[in-house]
Amino acid sequence: MASLNVYSVLVVLFLTCGEVMATKENDQIIKENNCETKMGLPCVLEAFTSIFKTRGISKKCCSELVVLGKFCHSALVKRTLENPLFKNLNPATIIAKSIQTWNNCLALIDSPSPSA
Repeated sequence: MASLNVYSVLVVLFLTCGEVMATKENDQIIKENNCETKMGLPCVLEAFTSIFKTRGISKKCCSELVVLGKFCHSALVKRTLENPLFKNLNPATIIAKSIQTWNNCLALIDSPSPSA
């Protein structure tokens, strides 16, 4: 439970502090596409931990991520990497995990649901 609280704090910091440090390009993409309002907090946390930690992501949250869109997804990940809290992370590794999460979600959304 404590780790969930830590991730909640990190996401809140990502959404607030990261905004100040975003590049104009990422900030413009995020603002013009209303990126911060397209996913619910539980799915934001799930996507965040899927990318920044080793964890899976549910089909429900994959659906929200795909609705968010690839441009928003990429811009938010890049903005997070600009935050000093994440300065010790390898950007290439995080971007690769971000792409992997995106591709896994596309595959999960496109896969047929099992019949009852």
